[in-house]
Amino acid sequence: MLRSHKRSRGLVLVITGAIFWGIGGTVSQKLFQEYAIDVNWLVTVRLLLAGVLLLAIQFFRQENFRIIRIWKNKHTAKQMVIFGLFGMLAVQYTYMASINFGNAAVATLLQYLAPLMIIVYLLFRKQTTFEKQDGMTVTLALLGTFLLLTNGSISELSVPGISIFWGILSGAALAFYTLYAIPLLREFDSLIVVGWAMVIGGIFLGFIHPPWQAEFSTFTAEIYIYLIFVVLFGTMLAFWFYIESLQYLLPKETSLIGNLEPLSAVLTMVIWLKEPFGLFQWLGMACIIGMTLLLAFNKKAAPAED
Repeated sequence: MLRSHKRSRGLVLVITGAIFWGIGGTVSQKLFQEYAIDVNWLVTVRLLLAGVLLLAIQFFRQENFRIIRIWKNKHTAKQMVIFGLFGMLAVQYTYMASINFGNAAVATLLQYLAPLMIIVYLLFRKQTTFEKQDGMTVTLALLGTFLLLTNGSISELSVPGISIFWGILSGAALAFYTLYAIPLLREFDSLIVVGWAMVIGGIFLGFIHPPWQAEFSTFTAEIYIYLIFVVLFGTMLAFWFYIESLQYLLPKETSLIGNLEPLSAVLTMVIWLKEPFGLFQWLGMACIIGMTLLLAFNKKAAPAED
């Protein structure tokens, strides 16, 4: 019963995180297209603010000394820097770069090659076995994401090679982000791990794109509301919940259920931005929901740390 309760908690966390990330992406698109907000500036600001907020939450909880303890050990300090740069920052930057050179459809589709990369890696390391359900869930995830983002049109995937390059790196970064966090989570609270990762990534990118370099005089109340949403829900809670779910679910499950992110993004665009929604997109949505239900009712699954 306890194990079932933990698994249910993990499912709620990753599903909520994926939905927040997807909606945050749509809000970010609105900021880019309608308000000409610089992509690199937004990534820097969202990482710094969300990271500081997460660490502040941990500080006011019990055992706040753990915030600093992670840096007192050379091994964990090194792990934290690697995770912040090649996990957190890499996921954010490669995804945005792929969109910048191509389009959001291709970038998202390539990023969600991550579950397949994770399964292949775990098979190579002999840390898992490939079961029939793995093939079904990966197929549903990739097919659903493809249909959802392209509405079944191959022409939508016609982008420059540089966009594909960044998109594949984005998928690899998400796979690395998912797997590399597990040892850190065994020793430290997810708030600390995600918070420091965001701060590290934000500081590094801040040297290239300083957060104070923006036309603040042109910012309206609406822009600030959107920015607050992107920071709080689309970044802080989305990444925190995703990482926290790894304490209750297998890495391949967490990454697969993350495919709800493009679903929530597309639905938000349809409802909020009045974008059209085609037949193949409905089929794609059905595939992703089917994949999620298949994982949710998987009785053989075990927590990631087992």
